Amino acid sequence: MPGPRRNQPMEKPKNPFSTVKRLAGYMTEHIPFILLVLVAIVFSALANVIGTSFLRSVIDDYLGPMTQNYTPELMAGFIGTLFKMGAVYLVGACCTYLSARLMLMVSTHTLYKIRVDMFTHMEALPIRYFDTHTHGDLMSRYTNDIDTLRELLSNSMTTLMSSAVTIVSVLTMMIYYSWHLTLLLVLLLAAMLVVVRFFGSRSGRLFRRQQAALGTVNGFIEEMMDGTKVVKVFCHEDKAVQDFEELNDQLCDAATKANTYANSMMPIMANLSNIHYAITAVVGSLLAIMNVISLGTVVAFLQYVRNFSQPVSQISQQVNSILNALAGAERVFNLMDETPEVNDGYVTLVNAKRGPDGELTECAERTGIWAWKHPHQADGKVDYTEVQGAVEFDNVVFGYVPEKVVLQGISLYAKPGQKIAFVGSTGAGKTTITNLINRFYDVPDGKIRYDGININKINKNDLRRSLSMVLQDTHLFTGTVADNIRYGRLDATDTDIRNAAKLANADFFISHLPQGYNTMLYNDGANLSQGQRQLIAIARAAVADPPVLILDEATSSIDTRTESLIEKGMDSLMQGRTTFVIAHRLSTVRNSDMIIVLEHGKIIERGNHETLIAQKGRYYQLYTGMFELS
Repeated sequence: MPGPRRNQPMEKPKNPFSTVKRLAGYMTEHIPFILLVLVAIVFSALANVIGTSFLRSVIDDYLGPMTQNYTPELMAGFIGTLFKMGAVYLVGACCTYLSARLMLMVSTHTLYKIRVDMFTHMEALPIRYFDTHTHGDLMSRYTNDIDTLRELLSNSMTTLMSSAVTIVSVLTMMIYYSWHLTLLLVLLLAAMLVVVRFFGSRSGRLFRRQQAALGTVNGFIEEMMDGTKVVKVFCHEDKAVQDFEELNDQLCDAATKANTYANSMMPIMANLSNIHYAITAVVGSLLAIMNVISLGTVVAFLQYVRNFSQPVSQISQQVNSILNALAGAERVFNLMDETPEVNDGYVTLVNAKRGPDGELTECAERTGIWAWKHPHQADGKVDYTEVQGAVEFDNVVFGYVPEKVVLQGISLYAKPGQKIAFVGSTGAGKTTITNLINRFYDVPDGKIRYDGININKINKNDLRRSLSMVLQDTHLFTGTVADNIRYGRLDATDTDIRNAAKLANADFFISHLPQGYNTMLYNDGANLSQGQRQLIAIARAAVADPPVLILDEATSSIDTRTESLIEKGMDSLMQGRTTFVIAHRLSTVRNSDMIIVLEHGKIIERGNHETLIAQKGRYYQLYTGMFELS
C-alpha cells in the first residue's frame, strides 16, 4: 500500500511580484477590454476632479457676489454651473459602471482559465502527489484560494487603478490651487506610506499562514465526513471534536493576527486623514484671511483633501484582500508548478488485424486483437507485437520513500492467461506490486516487462488501457449506472454495457432498479449496497475487455451469497486473460495457476494450491488457520 499520508508542510512563499506577473499572463488575451477599463477609470476619476473644481467658481464667482448684490445673471450662471457639475458627475458614474462590468467579465474568464489549467495539471500529477497531500487541502485551492482571486480581479484591481488615477489627478489640482496647502498633504502621505509598509509586511506573512491553516482544516473536515460511520462506531466523536478544536485554534490564531494588522490599517489611515483635514481647514482659513488664496479655493481644496484621502483609505482597505489573494494565488500556482507525471514511453497500443500471411497490421476499427506498436528510431522500422498479457518482474526493488524498502528483489513471471494470486500479511507488498504494473510508481532498480517490453518504454496511457483494476474500495461517480460502467470504455455501446453487466452477474439487480441502467447514482453510489457497487465495478472492468486484469481484494466487501453469484462471472471474465488476484479469503485463490506468498517484501513461497499445501509452510498455516492474516 502507499506510504502513510503526511501532513501538508507549510509552503514557502514565492516572490509576490512573480505571482502578480503570472496572473497578468492569464489576462493578456483581454488586453483590449483592460485598456477600455483603464480609459473608463481615467474618465471617472477626471470627472470627479473636474466636478470638484466647479466648487471654486460656484463660491467665488456666484455665491460670494450674490450675497453682496443679487442679479438674475448671477443666478442664471449659478444654475448653469450646477447643471454642468451634475453632467460631469453623471459621466463619471457611467464610466464607473462600465469599468466594473468589463472588469467582472475579465475576472470571470480569467478564473475560468485558471481553474481549467489547475484541474488539467492536477490530472497529470502522479499518484504519489495525492498520497502525500490531503484532499481537503487540494479542494481548498479550488474554493477558498480561487475565491480570494475573484475578489482581487473583480474588485481590488479596479479599486487600485481608480485610486491611483484619482490620487495623481487630485494631487495635480491641489498643487495648481495652493502649493502651501499641498506641503501639508506631502507630510500626510509620508505618514501613510510608513503605516502601509509597517502593517502590510506583517499581514502578508500571516495571511499565507492563514491560507495554509485553512487548507488543513478543510482536509480534516473532509476526512471526518468520509469516515463518519467509523467515527460513530468507535465513539470517536469527542476526540474528533478535540482534534478539530486544535486545528481550528491554529486557524483562528493565524486569522486573528493577520486580520488584526490588516484591519488596523483602515482606522489609522482614516484618523490621519481627519487630522490632516482639520489642519488644512485651519491653515487654509488663515491664508484666505490674509488674501493669499480665495475662500472658494479653500472649500475646493478641502473637498480635494477628502477626494485624496478616500482613495488612499480604499487602498489601505484593499491591502487585506490583496495580501490574502496573493497568498491564495501562490498556493494555486504551487499546485500548478508540481512536477507532472512523466510519460516518456514511445511504444503505443493499437488495434490490429492479421493479413493472409499472418502479419499484423494496424487498423482503426476494433478487431479484438491489440498490438504493441514499437517504432525504432535507428532505422525507422516499426514492429507490431500482439498483446498477450505476459508480465515479468526481474529482481525488482522498490520503496515509497528511499529510506524504507517495500519490495526486495521480487522476481516472478505470469504467462498469458495465467491467474496469479498474492497472499500475505498487510504491508507485505501485494498492492505495491499491482501499483508498479500500472506504473503508478516507477521502480528504481530492476525491470518489469510486459510481453517482453520494458514497461518504461510503453506510453503510460496505453499501458493502463491494456489493464483493468477492481479495487477493494469501489468508487462510483455521480451519473447513471450505465455511465459508471461505460467509464471502463467510453465508446462502449448500450449492448456492450449490458453484456458486461451480465458477465459480472450484475444485470439482474440493475434491471430491477427504478430506472434500470438509467438509475442515477449519487454520493459514491450510497443508494446501493456494497455488493451491488462492487458488481458495477466488476462490470466496468469487463466492458474494457483488457488482456490483463487486477483484482485487489475485489470480493472482500461482498457477502458470501453475493460472492457466489459473481464467481461464475469472474471466471468468465478471467478466461484467456492474465489475472493478478489479491485476496484475504484463501478460498478464492485455490484455483490459481500460481500462488505467491509475500512477507516483508520478499517472496517466501510460490506454487499452486496443492504444492503449497504439501510443503506445509506459511501458506499451509494460513489456509488451515494455524496462522492468521493480519
